[in-house]
Amino acid sequence: MKQSTLTLTNSIGLHARPAAEMVKAAAKFKSKITLEGNGKKVDAKSIIMVLGMGLRQNDAITICAEGEDEEAAVQVLGDLVKQRFHE
Repeated sequence: MKQSTLTLTNSIGLHARPAAEMVKAAAKFKSKITLEGNGKKVDAKSIIMVLGMGLRQNDAITICAEGEDEEAAVQVLGDLVKQRFHE
């Protein structure tokens, strides 16, 4: 299992557009990917669950992946967070 914990720095947090980008990127991988934050652990491939996390600016988010492409999955999703979802 590979994981990385980051801080959301984009101004609005994990609202609809960045959540959709996260889910779209997660869906490209075969690994099981979960996101943890705000006391919740959700499937990163479900837009409803990702939005339900209610993450805001400066909240911590942990990306966990388990499977054959886990390292690439954590890297790509982590890069999205670091790049502030291209905002």
